[in-house]
Amino acid sequence: MAESLIEWDIGQLTLEGQGKSGDRYCVRSFAYSVLVAVLDGLGHGDEAAAAAQVAVDTLETNSQNTIISLFRRSHEALRKTRGVVMSMALLNGLDGTLTWAGVGNVEGVLVRANLAIKRHTESLLLRAGVVGGQLSEPHASIIPIMSGDTLILVTDGIRSGFDERVTLHHPPKEIATDILSEHAKGSDDALVLVARYLGREA
Repeated sequence: MAESLIEWDIGQLTLEGQGKSGDRYCVRSFAYSVLVAVLDGLGHGDEAAAAAQVAVDTLETNSQNTIISLFRRSHEALRKTRGVVMSMALLNGLDGTLTWAGVGNVEGVLVRANLAIKRHTESLLLRAGVVGGQLSEPHASIIPIMSGDTLILVTDGIRSGFDERVTLHHPPKEIATDILSEHAKGSDDALVLVARYLGREA
């Protein structure tokens, strides 16, 4: 069941002087899959947080839709807001695949547990645009995953290169905390979500 499909946690910082963070996340479990999303309301403060909350509500209400459909529904729901940038992934325990897509600059990386695999990390292909604003048609790609592979999604409050020294034997909370402490810019809200795939047999 999906409860044992992944283990996950987050690390989060709100920009100093702001009461609310515009960075949010959504994790929804189904019978044999889990939807994971990280999104960032444009700008800072209350309006960014309000846009992000609309996006989260839309994802939770429509979470059994396909990823492309979720982007389209979110786009319609966010038209009267600042909009968000967003990346999401569906981890499927039935066939051992990860389907993911992103619009904007929420980076996504899959770190492979098997060091013998030639491509030790896979990076999410991001499309330009804003969900609720100028939206490029999102493109979802599908890649195989194995037990122990770890998905990391970060907002733009985290500097690039965050995945270079990930210690996979650490729990997700520790990985997220380490990335936040070592790579947060300090000039923006920041959110890190770490989800380790445990496999259907876990």
